[in-house]
Amino acid sequence: MAYRNSKPCGEAVVVRDGRVMLTRRARAPLEGWWDLPGGFLEPGEHPEVGVVRELREETGLEVRPRRLIGVYMDVYGPDGDPTMSLTYECEVVGGQERADDDVLEIGWFRPEELPAIAFEHGQRVLADWRRGPA
Repeated sequence: MAYRNSKPCGEAVVVRDGRVMLTRRARAPLEGWWDLPGGFLEPGEHPEVGVVRELREETGLEVRPRRLIGVYMDVYGPDGDPTMSLTYECEVVGGQERADDDVLEIGWFRPEELPAIAFEHGQRVLADWRRGPA
């Protein structure tokens, strides 16, 4: 029997000087759209470790997760594969900023100037982040 389980993802809301980092997607799905940085977790990888790894790979930055914002369900790709994103607010603690891996460009946006986000859950993440801890 095969199960169609949600694929776990680690994702970040990186904040620096009051601005939120978004990354422009280099690949399908939604190539060219702004997105929250992150990606699929490796087998057995803790989400906090995955977020740190993904940010290093995609942006060159070392980040520290500060708090879990929430867990968000969505779909990915043309087949609508289910995903489960564990999304953390993170701070930059080192590294050299550079777009790499799945990222075309890195942008920093004030909360009131955020562009449209690639995946449906991204808008919910940013709304929850703005509200702060529950």
